[in-house]
Amino acid sequence: QVQLVESGGGLVQAGGSLRLSCAASGSIFRVNDMGWWRQRPGQQRELVAWITSVGTTNYPDFVEGRFTISRDNVKNTVYLQMNSLKPEDTATYYCNAEVATDERFPRRYLNRWGQGTLVTISS
Repeated sequence: QVQLVESGGGLVQAGGSLRLSCAASGSIFRVNDMGWWRQRPGQQRELVAWITSVGTTNYPDFVEGRFTISRDNVKNTVYLQMNSLKPEDTATYYCNAEVATDERFPRRYLNRWGQGTLVTISS
């Protein structure tokens, strides 16, 4: 079994910063790509940031350089530094990872999600 556990959400004022963390644990052979998604009230889940196993990152346009994703491959942890937060960033943020659990099948990746962490930005 593989678990992803997020932390770091909370309430901040507009213009503030938050750093989210997500640690993968369990029967892990290798973690491939990792990412952060969010779901705003009444809307579909959307990609916020993505990072490959070698550190290549990808962001949608609405991030506008405000967010930075990073990872620690030793700790199987991914981070999301969020700066210049806006009220419209209010959402539940979810961690996602592609995880191989069996060394006999090193590229058989399972897609796993965390439980989500709530981020609320006040105006």
